[in-house]
Amino acid sequence: MLRLSELRLGLDHSEDDLEQAVLRCLRVPREQLISCQLVKQSIDARRRDRIRIIYSVDVQVRGEKALLRRRSTDRRIRRSPDESYRFVARAPSDLVDASWQRPVVIGAGPCGYFAALLLAQMGLRPLLLERGQAVKQRSRDTFGFWRRQSTFKPESNVQFGEGGAGTFSDGKLYSQVSDPVHYGRKVLEELVKCGANRDILTRHRPHIGTFKLATVVRGLRAQIEALGGEVRFGSRVEQLLLEPASSKQAKPMRITGLQLADGSRLDCSQVVLAPGHSARDTFAMLDRTGVALERKPFAIGLRIEHPQSLIDNARWGDAAGHPLLGAAEYKLVHHAANGRCVYSFCMCPGGFVVGATSEPGRVVTNGMSQHSRNERNANSGLVIPVSDADLEAHERWPGDPLAGLVFQRELESLAFQLGGQDYSAPVQRQEDFVAGRPSTCLGSISPSYQPGVQPSDLAELLPEPMVEALREALPAFSQKICGYDHPDAVLTGVETRTSSPLRIPRDDRLESINVIGLTPAGEGAGYAGGILSAAIDGIRAAEAVALRLLPQTSN
Repeated sequence: MLRLSELRLGLDHSEDDLEQAVLRCLRVPREQLISCQLVKQSIDARRRDRIRIIYSVDVQVRGEKALLRRRSTDRRIRRSPDESYRFVARAPSDLVDASWQRPVVIGAGPCGYFAALLLAQMGLRPLLLERGQAVKQRSRDTFGFWRRQSTFKPESNVQFGEGGAGTFSDGKLYSQVSDPVHYGRKVLEELVKCGANRDILTRHRPHIGTFKLATVVRGLRAQIEALGGEVRFGSRVEQLLLEPASSKQAKPMRITGLQLADGSRLDCSQVVLAPGHSARDTFAMLDRTGVALERKPFAIGLRIEHPQSLIDNARWGDAAGHPLLGAAEYKLVHHAANGRCVYSFCMCPGGFVVGATSEPGRVVTNGMSQHSRNERNANSGLVIPVSDADLEAHERWPGDPLAGLVFQRELESLAFQLGGQDYSAPVQRQEDFVAGRPSTCLGSISPSYQPGVQPSDLAELLPEPMVEALREALPAFSQKICGYDHPDAVLTGVETRTSSPLRIPRDDRLESINVIGLTPAGEGAGYAGGILSAAIDGIRAAEAVALRLLPQTSN
């Protein structure tokens, strides 16, 4: 099998045009081609007047070895890589019996679900604990809160529940993490098995969308349970039960069990901790218990909304609306004169801005899209990295790992106050924000934030250096996207949950540096930044646990 890359075609090409491009690349007649399978499809829009679709395909041809020798200098042609997943261990059938102390996974986000899935596929019958509710009930609670049909529920919301924070998002499935052994392919294939569209296997920047994600996570749960695993909802872990390790062991503590919020206790010696970036009470518990924590960079800012048609026209020009292009995305960065960097984050084409708090009396924004991405507005976070100076007033001591949580909470509480203390979000017209005056009303662009909005002055919400950097960045972004400085573009505050503000350090075996048997993983532990990278880290965590439990069966 050969992989051909950089096959470039115009927007209105046919399947026959793609086949002809393959034959031209190979320089062989049609009868020599046995099969052709799409691998990747992406868009080159650097020139709006000459947008191209770029393909990678796997082909079988007669005389493959001779062809490779003849075309050895053509970088577009190479052998297809083996992307199949291989398990590092398998449990013998007689190992897992009534006395088996199964591994426990905490958190049913993408990291926790893939850790549990892989452990189940290796025959280890994991127990998955999730503090929130199953996705059907969670969706009912979340949409009810957004529509003001029900009260806010601290244990069932955008952040907590089956599927994690990614369930109410654009469902982006791309990542910048290095993936030489193709874990990402394993993730995508499992998602397709559970109901995701097959095009995520070939799109350059695939996404699922919120409603489709709800179906997919139910499928993951069903697979885990069919393989002997168990998933429990409404099961918040209140305390890790630790005891001193033996003098022969390098680490001072080892895990022996878990205390749940309902008072029950679980004995366990191997735990994958995948709590998500918003499990602040869990982080505080880890701090009290003595689990090693450290500060990690994170960013905060605002959400901005434009008409999706404005972004489409800026990116695609006359080709806007073409079915192969869909809703346009963007990625922006500006380095301000005061040393701060402003960048777009979690851009959601054709989507909504939604209420994403996980705590009462606080307002948090996030972006969400359905698979179709056909809503009126485009939205994106515009965020600025938090500096040590920003956190100094919130530290118990220099480098305090919990200072970021305190800082986030302060901004979210202030946003709640500015929004009118009813979970409405403070908003401002872009023109007013840049000019330094409060908004008393909004203009031609209607905000999509649910549960509601309140015109305000967002300069009261963020630290002054961040406000200064945003006021410089917004006009500068219009040099890259025509119309980005639309005066009625809506800014909504506050975006604080870009990533976890701390990390739970682990060693080269993915185990906590001071607790034997504890495997921190995913975004909440500081090792991922999105659905795909979190799922990949869940696979790696599961492999680490399996190799501790089953070292004699490793490949």
